[in-house]
Amino acid sequence: MSDSKVWFITGAGGGMGAALAKAALADGKPVVATGRDPGAVTRAVGAADNLLAAELDVTRPDDAKEAVNAALERFGRIDVLVNNAGRSFKGFFEEMNGK
Repeated sequence: MSDSKVWFITGAGGGMGAALAKAALADGKPVVATGRDPGAVTRAVGAADNLLAAELDVTRPDDAKEAVNAALERFGRIDVLVNNAGRSFKGFFEEMNGK
């Protein structure tokens, strides 16, 4: 791995999180893209050698610990954190229909 900053992005299964992950990857940055469904993250972001798609439901602290440990094991550090995941009282953002 080069000296590129390692990005850790929550909520990367779609929307802004996926767009940020794609942009960082296109710029040659290593990215840990997280979401409740790592398969959905990979489908949203696309496969890349310097991508780690990790499971992370931000309502579960153990998921956060496991995702961080996986990031450190793969890339050795985290330099940039984008805390994009969230949940409103209506539900998960990607599941809402705008009403």
